[in-house]
Amino acid sequence: MAELLTTPLHRLHLDMGAKMVPFAGYDMPVQYPLGVRKEHLHCREHAGLFDVSHMGQIRLHGADAAKALEALVPVDVLDLPQGKQRYAVFTNEQGGILDDLMIANLGDHLFLVVNAACKAQDIQHLRDNLKGDVSVEVIEDRALLALQGPKAAQVLATFNPKVNDMVFMDIQPVEIDGIHCVVSRSGYTGEDGFEVSVPAEHAESLAKALLAYDEVEWIGLGARDSLRLECGLCLYGHDLDTTTTPVEATLIWAISKVRRADGERAGGFPGEAKILDQIATKAVSRKRIGLVGQSKAPVREGSKLFDADDNEIGVVTSGTFGPTKGMPVAMGYLPPEFIAPGTEVYAEVRGKKLPMTVEKMPFVPQRYYRG
Repeated sequence: MAELLTTPLHRLHLDMGAKMVPFAGYDMPVQYPLGVRKEHLHCREHAGLFDVSHMGQIRLHGADAAKALEALVPVDVLDLPQGKQRYAVFTNEQGGILDDLMIANLGDHLFLVVNAACKAQDIQHLRDNLKGDVSVEVIEDRALLALQGPKAAQVLATFNPKVNDMVFMDIQPVEIDGIHCVVSRSGYTGEDGFEVSVPAEHAESLAKALLAYDEVEWIGLGARDSLRLECGLCLYGHDLDTTTTPVEATLIWAISKVRRADGERAGGFPGEAKILDQIATKAVSRKRIGLVGQSKAPVREGSKLFDADDNEIGVVTSGTFGPTKGMPVAMGYLPPEFIAPGTEVYAEVRGKKLPMTVEKMPFVPQRYYRG
């Protein structure tokens, strides 16, 4: 087996008693002594600190950067205002999703954050397919911290009150604790919060400065997963993959109107024919849906879904017990005739068929700060 990579905060995780597991080629903390459930609830009620330094940070330079990137994603990059970021997906020629990512306009360059598991292939995809005056710079010397929860802004503002003026999806250079950082008001928990790109050599000191607040606790991958699932957020490689289109994944909102069939810059991205046809006709064989369990038993990824007549109709792609929701939550794919909220289906768990109900996502309200 290849040796696991580590983030700049690896030693601190060990010092804090983290339980470490392999994740996307990295040795990552899955939980701390507090435990997954308490970490989850602490983030919902106060503020949680996440090490997401395993994710890929990339800069695109050059006069053609926005135009070139727009040829790879169904998102409006050309008109992305400076100081703003957008969620996007890389698509393939069949309309499937290669990865999901964040794209930000920092004025003199575009800043991208991609998933750890897809980092190498995304970088190669960019290098192979970006046309014109554009260069790809892979950022190797920065860590990435996420501070999430209702107390996140209160804590971060003690270092620089400037962050109080930011709203959801804003991004800008901000000095935090005397360190030059790039801060976005965004995250992966459904809560208000920030992601902070920080020079690797200052990551540990910044993490310790944030953890000095009673409101802040380390949060591991276990609670990160339950937090994002409760808020209906997809995980690439589970809820999204190369065989799934954005329309099937109910991510039409991530396809900018200007890139749709009636937009002035319609199409021009891989898989446009299939994706635009699915938008126009609404003809898909399956859609991503939310499910809640009627028992206490969590329903895990890979569980098959059945109708009342015992016909196999779909599959669970993410599932766990939702500590805030107080019941099992899952997402998966079902044919269109089964996606109406209130529809009852059955998940197969250890040979038993457990009843689940289709429910509109998010299961827990998202609390992004929009001003």
